[in-house]
Amino acid sequence: MPISLTVAAAAFALIFPVEFPDKTFIATLVLATRFRPLLAWIGVTSAFLVQTTIAVTAGALLTALPTLPVQIASAVLFLIGGFILLRGASHAVQESQEAEAEFTEVAASKGSRTGFSAIATSFLVLFLAEWGDLSQILTANLVVRYEEPLSVGMGAFLALATVSGLAAMLGKQLLARVQLATIRRIGGTVCLLLATLTIVGIFGVDVPILG
Repeated sequence: MPISLTVAAAAFALIFPVEFPDKTFIATLVLATRFRPLLAWIGVTSAFLVQTTIAVTAGALLTALPTLPVQIASAVLFLIGGFILLRGASHAVQESQEAEAEFTEVAASKGSRTGFSAIATSFLVLFLAEWGDLSQILTANLVVRYEEPLSVGMGAFLALATVSGLAAMLGKQLLARVQLATIRRIGGTVCLLLATLTIVGIFGVDVPILG
């Protein structure tokens, strides 16, 4: 199955603002201060690869179900995701501080790690902390919408890998300079847009925006 760059870009555009101010960024930042940044990033992205694969597989399985109920569920999930992001925008800074304190405590309990041990620890911390989070739900939802699992998976994984890379290299600087509330509002708006397009599609209107 060929990769659609348009669909991959759409997945990237949704997942990146969803995860940039989220625990994904904070956890990677903390792990990168505890271990070597490259090792922490390898462990974190490995966890993302597994999680994205599971989310894409779940979405692909959902496409085999009756179309209308799946479309309705997809629209509802996009709506929920949009409202969660928009409502949480005003509390973004506080939540990031709380998440940083939480992950600092977890990382400190692991002690000093090097080599494969640092990679494995980073993998486990991220995998357990981010299991079943909003980005996975939206990734599965995008597979349902576009029916392009490889394209969605590539875009979602690249978004997560980019977020974690930025956290590992420039975490503190970015948190000090970027308006987290604005990023969340962007993510919430994109979710609501996709919900609207999905609802429009239920009524048989073909809207070419975003694939």
